Amino acid sequence: MKYKHWNRTFTDTKAQSALEAAGVPPLAALVLCARGLDTVEKARDFLASGQELLQEPLLMKDMDLAVARINRALADGETIAVYGDYDVDGITATCLLTSYLKAQGGTVIPYIPDRMEEGYGLNREAVATLQREGVSLIVTVDCGITAIEEAAFASALGVDVVITDHHECKQELPQAIAVVDPHRRDCPYPFKHLAGVGVALKLVLALGGLENREQLLQTYADLAAIGTVADVMLVVGENRAIVHLGLACIKHTSRPGLRALLHETGLDARPLTSGSIGYTLAPRINASGRMGCAALAAELFLTEDPVRATELAQSLCTLNRERQAIEAEIYTQCVAAAEHMVPAERHALVLACGGWHQGVVGIVASRLAERYSCPTFMICLQDGKGKGSCRSFGGFNLFAALEECADLLEGFGGHELAAGFTILEDNIAPFRQRMNDYVNERTEGAGMVSTLEIDAEIPDTGLLTLEGVEALELLEPYGAGNPKPVFSLSGCTIASAAEVGGNKHLKLKLLAGGRSFDAIFFSATLADTGLSQGDRVDVAFYPQVNEYRGWRSVQFQITDMRSALTRAETEQALYEKFSRGEPISPQEAQAMLPTRQEFVNLWRYLKGRTSQGPLEETARRLSRSLSRTYGQRETVMRTMVCLEVFDERGLIRLRRTTDHLQIDLNPVQGKVDLEASYILKRLHAIMDGMPE
Repeated sequence: MKYKHWNRTFTDTKAQSALEAAGVPPLAALVLCARGLDTVEKARDFLASGQELLQEPLLMKDMDLAVARINRALADGETIAVYGDYDVDGITATCLLTSYLKAQGGTVIPYIPDRMEEGYGLNREAVATLQREGVSLIVTVDCGITAIEEAAFASALGVDVVITDHHECKQELPQAIAVVDPHRRDCPYPFKHLAGVGVALKLVLALGGLENREQLLQTYADLAAIGTVADVMLVVGENRAIVHLGLACIKHTSRPGLRALLHETGLDARPLTSGSIGYTLAPRINASGRMGCAALAAELFLTEDPVRATELAQSLCTLNRERQAIEAEIYTQCVAAAEHMVPAERHALVLACGGWHQGVVGIVASRLAERYSCPTFMICLQDGKGKGSCRSFGGFNLFAALEECADLLEGFGGHELAAGFTILEDNIAPFRQRMNDYVNERTEGAGMVSTLEIDAEIPDTGLLTLEGVEALELLEPYGAGNPKPVFSLSGCTIASAAEVGGNKHLKLKLLAGGRSFDAIFFSATLADTGLSQGDRVDVAFYPQVNEYRGWRSVQFQITDMRSALTRAETEQALYEKFSRGEPISPQEAQAMLPTRQEFVNLWRYLKGRTSQGPLEETARRLSRSLSRTYGQRETVMRTMVCLEVFDERGLIRLRRTTDHLQIDLNPVQGKVDLEASYILKRLHAIMDGMPE
């Protein structure tokens, strides 16, 4: 198992039926209901992806000031620098704004700092260099919100600064001509989840005027979509519209560089989705920045030369392969180090080394966070100082955590899920201690648990047809806030299993509900799973359409897999879930509800065996004894419900320690109305679809 806990969402069958009646396909209706979009109105609003979702750019604080200063620079022929970042978001934002300003006749210098030499954000040396090159206006994209000293330095040199960013703001803002960031506390812009390239797009739309917005969207939505998906922004609301439009534009892009990259990766011959960006395009664009060559990716998007575009696309793919090799080596080192740490150092993983590649540690931090179920901090050391990259786990707010440790840091920035920081080597040990204490306090000593959120159990394998799975495309584009749906199927049998892809992945054939399904489990082996042919398993998966030599079939892309629970274990788990007050389905409530005869049989059994003192038994043995005595199968969960009802109504005194039961009969006068039991009323209410 990759996940310690599977969290299956309660399915409201009435709401699901209502969505289906409104024309939503069954699997999509299952997912929407699981995610709280359980009315036709909610579903319609969420699935909307048209331009009506786009907000007015000038609602953003200081946008009018930014537009005025940039237009003046264009009118006066000033040299403008577009200062970006070396990740996909920053590169696409830099190219988007540079392309627009050049199209307006501007003299523009795109500037992306070197990851290894300069680090993230605006820096004094770069500002001074740009000033010597005649730059009188710097416009930042995807950075600058914490550049207080650097903006002041630029001003002292006579260089104006306009900041556009999307990262969290600190209390003090830079003194710039304009500071455009939806996270400003005084910014009324209603959508707070734009990527850096999203803010850059809004700036271009504001600069271009209302009459040109449609054409500008068609021109720049491709870059905006790539940066938004790559930066793991919530793909809801305005971002959903940007990504939806951008995907259509990418397929027919006029950019020679993007066309070349699509061809080099084989995406020009396949359907294009947000997953194509996240798993194929983004890693190659990112590789340029991670390996210290961000200018190559920027040139790729800006070049008009098809021959040069092909060369650049091939270079990015080569860099990505180099990045993968370095990443694998660092990951192996980190796992070895983490395994030797004491538990008190594993609430938050803080690792440091002098030989790591600064551009790769962020990816390694993400992998380690998933493996060890905790936020991870990777620090590259050099000359007594460290540059850190950190990644969240389970929604842990990294930015807030770094603020708590600000006195130990030289600087930090980022957002809740990913951030960067600088630290003196001497402060790493106290930082590790404080961060572990911080996480431990917020998890109340229980630590974080890797939890897989499952949208729904498949009620009938007949839903998993080609047509049914294809209909899930209604939910696209996927991304943060709208992940690919994950379903579960219990009690499958492994008909065959083979390791493929250099023995790195597992290819399976599963039998379920009288049907056979192909499945692929990436980055898993038979040894990892501990399973073999013939075993019964529960699988969590995303259903997809696999096409091979013109043959199309449904395939499961497995997210996790575990040995199937026995019937008794399943019943026990359901009973415990109900006892904890967690939601259960009407079907599950019906399975738990004892019959009148089951109450009668248990009462007779208890009266015959408690006359000499308390009955001590386990729930499982008690249900087996009832089955043998009365000749009908008694389930553990219904036996336990009977006991809990008897206890609630004062007929018995029930004490439990784990699975061990101690039962005493109480003296009772007259008849006791079992139907007045809260437990039974709750089960009936669930079965009737009523709120509990």
